[in-house]
Amino acid sequence: MLSFRRLLKLNRSKSTMNSLNSTFLLNATFVRPQMFYISGFSNIPHVKYYYIFLCLVYALTVLGNSFIMFIIFLERSLHTPKYMAVFNLAVVDMCGSTALIPKLIDTFLFESRFISYEACLSYMFFVHFFSFIQSLTLVVLAYDRFVAICFPLKYHVIVTNTAMLAMLTVVWILTGGLMTTAIIFITRLSFCKTTMIESYFCDHGPTYRMACNDYTPNNIIAIFCTALYFIAPLVLIALSYLCIIFALIKIASMEGRLKAMKTCTSHLILVAVFYFPISATYLVAFTATIHPNARIINTSLATVIPPLLNPIIYTLKTEEIMVAINKLYKRNKIFSTINNNK
Repeated sequence: MLSFRRLLKLNRSKSTMNSLNSTFLLNATFVRPQMFYISGFSNIPHVKYYYIFLCLVYALTVLGNSFIMFIIFLERSLHTPKYMAVFNLAVVDMCGSTALIPKLIDTFLFESRFISYEACLSYMFFVHFFSFIQSLTLVVLAYDRFVAICFPLKYHVIVTNTAMLAMLTVVWILTGGLMTTAIIFITRLSFCKTTMIESYFCDHGPTYRMACNDYTPNNIIAIFCTALYFIAPLVLIALSYLCIIFALIKIASMEGRLKAMKTCTSHLILVAVFYFPISATYLVAFTATIHPNARIINTSLATVIPPLLNPIIYTLKTEEIMVAINKLYKRNKIFSTINNNK
């Protein structure tokens, strides 16, 4: 009886030791690297000209979006729900470009391709964060146009400054929470094979796919983010414009239809500029073999060009913005004339 109890205790102690050893081995094989290496563009002739082009794009993006924000802030007639969303889009465009382009130029133009683990996660967070908010802001603007055309008499009751502020706040909080979750799940991965990220920044997909342990949760988050910030916005925008088309058909005069549709022109161009290049790149990637350099260049252009074009489109295609610019110009001209006379 005693020998049996001793044998049982011995077996229990062995199982405990085996459990501790397996835990130790698991912890020993968990690798959190100090640095990642961003491979990015490789073997592309005259690629430095592309980086100089990105410098120009960034400078114009900051100037253009700052100008739009300045006009909306100064002109009281633009303190409306629609231009609150446009102001938000300008802020997001400028912040997104600032999060991506300067670091991209430093990485490749000045050959600083190694990035610390913590800096890489921060880089990943902010680039995706502002890109996702940009996508959802286009949905908010589509909702604004949908209500304005389909329910014109109730527009000022439904779409108020308070309602717009609430929608934009939800967009920021939702995106921040989701991206924080994605980063937390990245920290649970072990990188024991390679630390070379095959992208032009610390991209979420190429980073978690380097892991040695199970990255199924990361894959689920990536699919969910694609559905929430790319597929769902496209579907919602398409449905909103389908309803707008039906509403326009009910308008008797052609002049009335054109006038109503003109208010949607700038938004439609923004949607095309933002979603079409990304859609084309991923469609080609899924249906055919695409060279990594071609994919990286196309994706980087699809990321940096929309923030550059958005303020130009809203300046040239929106009558209210042009009127506001003329008013501010005349006001400054009058003030300068008065000061000169003094």
